[in-house]
Amino acid sequence: MIRLQLLGLAVTAALLASTSAHAQTGDKAAGRTLVYTCAGCHGVPGYSNAYPDYPVPKIAGQNEQYIITALNGYKSGDRGYPTMQAQAQSLSEQNIKDIAAYLSSITPTK
Repeated sequence: MIRLQLLGLAVTAALLASTSAHAQTGDKAAGRTLVYTCAGCHGVPGYSNAYPDYPVPKIAGQNEQYIITALNGYKSGDRGYPTMQAQAQSLSEQNIKDIAAYLSSITPTK
């Protein structure tokens, strides 16, 4: 009887883990349609910000979790760059996951 209960518990835990992992993934196709505003700065080779003067980082091929963390940081105000904060405010949690899934799947250009 105890073995049967443990087996049931293990199966339930596995199902919950797989459901939770699935819920955290983004849709690359949806992300592709959302990154058009990102490309205006992050997709231009050699682009530098006017003030303060620094090279704008390339985000194509970046780690998916890093992108999610960064966008959530801008959205919450924990990361402080006004342009990115404004962009992130308009994104839902699913939008952020979709963008991260797409950007992490493409090969960065040099």
